[in-house]
Amino acid sequence: MNALRATGRVVADVLAVVLACGAIYTAGFGVFDNVIYYGSIVAIAMIISILSWDAQERSVLRFVFHAALAVLFVYISWVWISFMLEQEEFLLDAEQWQLVLAWVAFAVVAYATWRIFGLPMLVVFALVALYVLLPSRFFGAGEDWTRVAENLWYSSDGVFGRPVEVVGRTVLVFIVFGAVLQTSGAGNVLLKMAFAATGRFAGGAAHASIVGSALFGTMSGAAVANVVSTGVFTIPIIKKAGFKPKFAGGVEAAASTGGQIMPPVMGVVAFMMADVTGIAYVNIVLAALIPAVFYYISLFVVVLLESRKLGIGAVPAAERETMTSRDWINSTSFFLPLLLLVVLLAMGRTVQFAGYYALIAATVLSLILFPSFRHPSAWWRALVSAGSTAATLLVIVAAVGFVIGVINMTGVGLKMAQLILSVSGSSLFFSLVLVMIGCLIMGMGVPSVPAYLIIAVVMGPALGKLGVTTISAHLFMVYFGVLSVVTPPVALAAFAAAPLAGAKPMATGFEALRISIAGFIIPFIFVYHTDILLIDGFTVAGLAWAIGAFLLATWLIASAMARFERLTLPPWQSVARLVCAVALLVPQPFLSLAGAVGGVLLLFEHKIASARDASPKTT
Repeated sequence: MNALRATGRVVADVLAVVLACGAIYTAGFGVFDNVIYYGSIVAIAMIISILSWDAQERSVLRFVFHAALAVLFVYISWVWISFMLEQEEFLLDAEQWQLVLAWVAFAVVAYATWRIFGLPMLVVFALVALYVLLPSRFFGAGEDWTRVAENLWYSSDGVFGRPVEVVGRTVLVFIVFGAVLQTSGAGNVLLKMAFAATGRFAGGAAHASIVGSALFGTMSGAAVANVVSTGVFTIPIIKKAGFKPKFAGGVEAAASTGGQIMPPVMGVVAFMMADVTGIAYVNIVLAALIPAVFYYISLFVVVLLESRKLGIGAVPAAERETMTSRDWINSTSFFLPLLLLVVLLAMGRTVQFAGYYALIAATVLSLILFPSFRHPSAWWRALVSAGSTAATLLVIVAAVGFVIGVINMTGVGLKMAQLILSVSGSSLFFSLVLVMIGCLIMGMGVPSVPAYLIIAVVMGPALGKLGVTTISAHLFMVYFGVLSVVTPPVALAAFAAAPLAGAKPMATGFEALRISIAGFIIPFIFVYHTDILLIDGFTVAGLAWAIGAFLLATWLIASAMARFERLTLPPWQSVARLVCAVALLVPQPFLSLAGAVGGVLLLFEHKIASARDASPKTT
């Protein structure tokens, strides 16, 4: 059995390297044939995923089953490629046995999704499949199973639709980019930089986690991966500083989640959004910049309040990290490729072109600056890591392609839009709340890229009918799709941080939710105050008001939430802070002004109380 597992692991690693190299070639030289390329990468991704499951398996029977499943999927993919190539020359109808194979493929994709991402995504897949087949009298779509197979397998829609196409053509090269930076040692330099920059502040260890996760998280395609990669270093240091374990895990989860909304890469969501909306990538990252900075400012505020309550000061001078000249030079392996990426995109180059040359720059600089990366084994580890991550992403986007295909076939998106409008009575605020809830539910258990794709198809029409601008609507959906990973009961990022912190998963999830509460406010701000997105027609006065409103509202909510937890403030003051924050954000001049005045008065009251009592418990 050990020999079988080792063989499976070797095959999976080799295929991971092949997939990573294919991504690099495609980014630099284009897709040589759409059918062969997309069919091959999905098949390879499935084999890598299936073989990886058996790395720790002890059951020979299960290993044989998974090996047979991998062979079966390769055969089905070969049938698909052959059929699609013939269809390019002749108008063909799939035969009965081919249609049966399509449903077998759907089942394999669903099984793989369950094994990798757990029950939530499997439930979504199963409910969508049940809906499309159920007769209309049972509230289903009533589609024929043969038509579903033809539309969602033997076509360029469905499983092999736009999600697989964009990921295969554009996104995978950035996964390789991130793997090179992580393997070479650039990620460790970024963490050292974060600790050096924040050590002088109260609660500096937690602040360092925020900065480090923001820097590395923007390149990572998943919040959970970011938690695991940076949390190993940051969480123990946060606990050592005196913070509770659940707070340490919550900070790391919230900060890692924010990486998915932080320009310039936004966990590769920015590229998907550009493809879906047709808005230039540069405009998307410019619009996303201030809201993302707001999110991280709010995390700093929460950590500062927590530090004062617990009496945690700055990191002692003798223990602070210091950046040497060598560290600054090494940091260019991250910042120069990132700068090159932005410059090329600003010049109008394609995303894959920019990613290809940014990867080359990162690789060359890593070879020069990090001697350990010059060994072929380091290159191999980077490619294996990239290929394995890419395989996981391709499996989930294949499943998402099925879901989106059903939505397009049945018009569920328009039906959902009509339902939201009928329930909310065309009220923008209540409609946004309903969309927010829908985004959080559909994003649970799903990485940010596929979550955004599903949400955009289902919820996008509703926001469009409400008159929300395209960029505001899609950023709104991205935010809540991303924040689902810190929203119980399926707070995956928090659950990943909990064992690293030695805390209970659900307690860590609620702590992460409390810490990232401002993230639930920001999307409403840029829907009501579009000046903050720096889109055409913004005014300086509008931008200044939005920034001031957010900063004051963030302080009010963060301090009120902290007070609720420790009950050290009269309840009326906590309630007053929340009421003023909500009024401040409502797009009604009188209420906004009243909230601003009330918030400023509470801020002065806080200053006076702090002056009377120097104890940190009065913060």
